Amino acid sequence: MTIFIQVVLPVLLVFLAGFSIQKWKRLDIKPLSTVAIYILTPLLVFYTFYTAELNQQYAMMVLFSGLLLFGLIIINIIYCKIRKHDASVESGLILGTAFMNAGNYGAPIVLFAYGEVGFAYAVSFLVLQAIIMNFFGVYYAARGQAGVKFALKAVLEMPATWAVLLALLFNLGNMPVPDYILSVVKLVGDATIPVVMVILGMQLAEIKLKSMEWDKISFGVIARLFLSPLLAFGLCLILPLDPLLQKVLILSAAMPSAATTVLYAVQYDTEPDLVSSITLITTLISIITITLLLIILG
Repeated sequence: MTIFIQVVLPVLLVFLAGFSIQKWKRLDIKPLSTVAIYILTPLLVFYTFYTAELNQQYAMMVLFSGLLLFGLIIINIIYCKIRKHDASVESGLILGTAFMNAGNYGAPIVLFAYGEVGFAYAVSFLVLQAIIMNFFGVYYAARGQAGVKFALKAVLEMPATWAVLLALLFNLGNMPVPDYILSVVKLVGDATIPVVMVILGMQLAEIKLKSMEWDKISFGVIARLFLSPLLAFGLCLILPLDPLLQKVLILSAAMPSAATTVLYAVQYDTEPDLVSSITLITTLISIITITLLLIILG
């Protein structure tokens, strides 16, 4: 109960604030989301990667992210083959289970649970997940319509991608950023997490559930909240990872479905009702599963 009150509850209260204001005022989410995507997140990403001590752990995080993604995709393909689901359902399930909410849910949980050092890992992981989601998420949502070129274009249009590259250039090239510039970058970047938490609450308020296909939803919940962290745990046993990074990655892998995948599903008409249902239900159930996982991880 202490972990729930000290770590999970504060995050839920911010989500609730966003959910409540959206239900009450019916605000346009897009301008706020645009500010977060084009200003706040790139500055947070730049500061994190510029000040990070880049080492083997970051390389292992990239490898971990790729292996986790492909592991979850394979699990979905096997399930759909057994249940004889078509390509559209397969894509919808992949959208709902292979991409976790590492940003506006995972990062604040890690911050409350493991402090600034764990948070730095969480921000790095959320950037990797954002790039993966913008490529593979778009690909699976638009499979047969847009293809790889469109997905690659989406990644290159993402400001966080360029923020990472710029930060790496300055970091690895030992190019100092003036303190007065860096302080402003940090000041604005620090606003990212609370803003995206409010946005998630607002996005959840916009999800409309129409048809509930409980067999597919149940698989989505099991894959996202249980199989994903188990797979992450297995990868952590294999890869040479720092103990704190292991906890951050396992916890991040146990996060509910990313709300962004709902936008992709709606835009490309890839089982939007199914993806929305999995996103909402995994978010609700994760209140319990994340609390239990935090107790297990310590």
